Amino acid sequence: MRILYSLLLIPWVLPAQTPTPAKTTDKLWGGRFAEGPSQVFEQFSGSLHFDRKLIEADVVGTQAYARALARVKILTTAEAERISTALGQVLDASRRPGFYDKATDEDIHSLVIRELKERAGPLADKIHTGRSRNEQISLDVRWWLRGEIDLTRRLAIDLMSALLTQAAAYPEAVVPGFTHTRRAQPVLWGHYLHAYFEMFARDLDRLEEVRRRVNLMPMGSGALAGSSFDYDRAAMARELGFDGLTRNSMDVSADRDFVIDTLHADALLMQHLSRLAEDWILYSSDEFGWLELSDKVTSGSSLMPQKKNPDSLELIRGKYGRVFGAYTAVMSLMKGLPLTYNRDMQEDKEPLFDALAATQGSLAMAKNVVDTAKLRPAVALRAVEESWSIATDLAEELARRGTPFHQAHQLVGRLVLTSIQAGKKPAAWTGADLQAFDPAFQPDMVKFMNPFEGLKTRNVLGGTAPERVIEALAAAQSRLAAYRLKL
Repeated sequence: MRILYSLLLIPWVLPAQTPTPAKTTDKLWGGRFAEGPSQVFEQFSGSLHFDRKLIEADVVGTQAYARALARVKILTTAEAERISTALGQVLDASRRPGFYDKATDEDIHSLVIRELKERAGPLADKIHTGRSRNEQISLDVRWWLRGEIDLTRRLAIDLMSALLTQAAAYPEAVVPGFTHTRRAQPVLWGHYLHAYFEMFARDLDRLEEVRRRVNLMPMGSGALAGSSFDYDRAAMARELGFDGLTRNSMDVSADRDFVIDTLHADALLMQHLSRLAEDWILYSSDEFGWLELSDKVTSGSSLMPQKKNPDSLELIRGKYGRVFGAYTAVMSLMKGLPLTYNRDMQEDKEPLFDALAATQGSLAMAKNVVDTAKLRPAVALRAVEESWSIATDLAEELARRGTPFHQAHQLVGRLVLTSIQAGKKPAAWTGADLQAFDPAFQPDMVKFMNPFEGLKTRNVLGGTAPERVIEALAAAQSRLAAYRLKL
């Protein structure tokens, strides 16, 4: 029974016929072994189905390495050029349909070397001189990842620009601000949108810092002890566009911090997107009704004809789980691994690739939602006017006129309770009514029943007073231009 259960666990790795061990000569490491790996192990350990994404990085890095070997006389200049040309042909071929269909290589490095050998012959056997796959994969991921980080930054900037455009479309719109999902205080629509701008600005800052950590050149580290071939690492770094060099060969072999840093930044960015999605799902619902999502980003029901579902936002909210899951997966993967390289570390790539795709797709989708959304200012204002979200404004005006704030808080609280019990909205109160309720109220304080009056008082830097919001949005446009220049 136990044997049967074990077999049921791994049907996907069992071959259709009797396994044929792979030839050891097909492997970069085969000389030590009398026989090749089983087909089950080949299928279980192979990574070509996902690390093929790194082929351009692997080719470009190998071309640079060929030139480095020429500088230390392992290759002649002509040999290095021949290898570089052949590698370019490999990259061109990889872009054509069917290139990977019959490939049985264990990883992208093996595939590139095999394809190189087919074009350059025995000369290809020299290219791995002094180079380990441990440093090679670090180079590949770093080279590829910095481009993906830049793409994520561009998409975030595009979304932030859409938020500012949305704010400019309704410069005077007042909406409820919430705490505990309860209407709390009135704010300008632009102030609300600027809050998300600031979240994404922090994400951009994080991504910029992550890119700086990613963009270090690891070649020269060997498997763990460094290379015995004294090629110019700095020259290779300049050639490949890296900002600097890694400092310790053992650290390179053991390090996946740069992957975790990226996943951390993406997870926080996705958390912010998920919060925006949740807000707009609520605000566009029939119960709130002051935001309308475009037909282009919503879908209907297969059963209920009246439905207009916020699927785009729900998917963004859902994809946060995938990105955070990828982050925790790689954090867990690296816990307790002894120095230096361990094959466990191969498992970092699929979570990384998936998280980047989910983050970038979510950013593009969110921009589409923001671009096409329409605010209903009158509905939002009515939600403010019908609530008692002006209560704080009234209490603070009492405090400005000498009533201790705790007493003012209590007094306005009683006013709100009385009004709710009587079904009386703020606009129904007159100055005389207020003074009759309590002499602490002056008749002219009735103006604070209008939410626009309270907004004007919130004039500190970062507040929702109209002039402050105008300044903040103008500054945000300038910062956005600066962010674009950094790309």
